[in-house]
Amino acid sequence: MTTDNQQDTAAAAVPTRSGFVALIGATNAGKSTLVNRLVGAKVSIVSHKVQTTRAIVRGIAIHDNAQIVFMDTPGIFKPRRRLDRAMVTTAWGGAKDADLIMLLIDSERGIKGDADTILEGLKDVHQPKVLVLNKVDQVRREDLLKLAAAANEVVAFERTFMISALTGSGCEDVMDYLAERLPEGPWYYPEDQISDLPMRQLAAEITREKLFLRLHQELPYASHVETEKWEERKDGSVRIEQVIYVERDSQKKIALGKGGEAIKAISTAARKEISEILEQPVHLFLFVKVRENWGDDPERFREMGLDFPK
Repeated sequence: MTTDNQQDTAAAAVPTRSGFVALIGATNAGKSTLVNRLVGAKVSIVSHKVQTTRAIVRGIAIHDNAQIVFMDTPGIFKPRRRLDRAMVTTAWGGAKDADLIMLLIDSERGIKGDADTILEGLKDVHQPKVLVLNKVDQVRREDLLKLAAAANEVVAFERTFMISALTGSGCEDVMDYLAERLPEGPWYYPEDQISDLPMRQLAAEITREKLFLRLHQELPYASHVETEKWEERKDGSVRIEQVIYVERDSQKKIALGKGGEAIKAISTAARKEISEILEQPVHLFLFVKVRENWGDDPERFREMGLDFPK
């Protein structure tokens, strides 16, 4: 018969593990969807628009005795502008700061374009690396095996996983592996914390997601949302004021929509989700402002958590 004291002693004898796992990949490979899946909560925004993730978002998961800090990095692509360069530099910097790197490849797209460039870049990165093939439910098994073999010929991956971030298939195997692979050590964050993103910033990211989901065909991705005011009210609700920055008057008209229809829909969707996360009523007020060439403003880069490239 096992006593409570014996059970406590056995639990205490199991060492805790913790570490940072960087997810890198081409744009729209499914990194943010996978991070949200592995964490079990929404910590990174998702949209059909490429380059949605701009700065590193950390999602924190507990699995067995391990605390796994996932670093959702911006998609790596061929940069054309200053903002692009900052995002790609941030992604590679996050990879080099991690304990382990997970390369996520869209199985439908395979190794071509940006994915091929990333594989070549990983040759110079010394951290242990894991290959994750996403959307495997859309591809024949023999094609998946060829894809895995081709990637492993370029980079010596420790393990290869085949998953669907959307359905969760194969994700438990990834978590089991990481929980055993990360180094022994104390946890970095409190047990109930799922992200290191300040709530003001997460609220702005949620609004940006709704903006992209509503207007992803019409509005360039070079739009930015900032939370300017956050007031906790006596009735238990929160009053939030946010500004959507665009670069031209024509973009402002698109964001507002005919008769304010678009901005009302964006506000309603964002308010609902922010309220669910905060578990309290939210009064959200959105304003759209034109700031020409905000992509060349160092202050905007700091707001996004990016270094301003020279």
